[in-house]
Amino acid sequence: MNDPIRTPRHHPRLKTRQMTLLMALDETRNIHRSAEETGMSQPAASKMLKDIEGVFGVPLFDRLPRGIRPTEYGEAVIRHVRMALACLAQAQESVATLQAGLSGKVSVGAIITPCPSLVPQAIIRTKREAPNLNISFEVSTSNELVADLKRGQVDFVLGRIPEQEDQPSLLYEEISREVRCVVARVGHPLMTRSDLNLSDLARFGWILSARGTILHNRIDMMFRTAGLDLPSNTVETTSVLVVMNMLMHTDFLHAVPVDVASFYMRTGEIAMLPINIPCAVENYGIISRRDAIASPGALLLLRHVREVAAEIFELEPSAPTTEPFPRF
Repeated sequence: MNDPIRTPRHHPRLKTRQMTLLMALDETRNIHRSAEETGMSQPAASKMLKDIEGVFGVPLFDRLPRGIRPTEYGEAVIRHVRMALACLAQAQESVATLQAGLSGKVSVGAIITPCPSLVPQAIIRTKREAPNLNISFEVSTSNELVADLKRGQVDFVLGRIPEQEDQPSLLYEEISREVRCVVARVGHPLMTRSDLNLSDLARFGWILSARGTILHNRIDMMFRTAGLDLPSNTVETTSVLVVMNMLMHTDFLHAVPVDVASFYMRTGEIAMLPINIPCAVENYGIISRRDAIASPGALLLLRHVREVAAEIFELEPSAPTTEPFPRF
């Protein structure tokens, strides 16, 4: 593919081969190695780089005694070239997908909260329509998932916008309505109490999300606001299996949304404690990159995520949109 990318008149034009060379130069910081990776001679690569710099009228790389380094102009061009190549790859995949029937791959990241119900239901519905669609699913914290999203490693995330995140680069669509409760094993010493308070809960061990996550910080603040220290006997995990087994076989406590508590309670061995905790946590939603173009498979999975969320939380379904991700 050596046809130039169409751009407005008087704007610089780059061929796909030139963009590929820029990516190689940025990764290797060496003209000789970049030439080898792109299948050309070093003189040809050097000439092509000069031609590219001539198109923009500025130096894109500093020539060093050992290698090269992008200038500030080069970093700007490389950033946009990387996005352009990613869009081309997505376009090729979308065309191939439409020609062969809905297949391809969708990569999704989610915090643990939607995993017991929303995520599996959405995946089941999606697979009924597109059995050949490969769905890759990762569970982690919002911080880690958003970082993966910005690197292009997942198509979208079901999570919360990290408090320190630069939100203009992301799109967010809220799809949940959360109420938190505390769960423990049936027969827990606190289960029969009708006058529970936070000091009672502080005497027991707690299963928490990772330190630094939004929920961990909210639980910490809940105790400190009440003049109590965060319990010292804690276990930090996002594994549903670990949480369920610890709840069933110990006196540890765990704060979860009510719909997740309902999932745990199906075993008949876990129940909600009779206390409303003052732990306000932001609802979660669909997070995507503003510059992303969704594949047909991602759009299908997103449609089912919205439908299932509307049923679980009794929310109004999102209005149909012609854009890959609605802007909020």
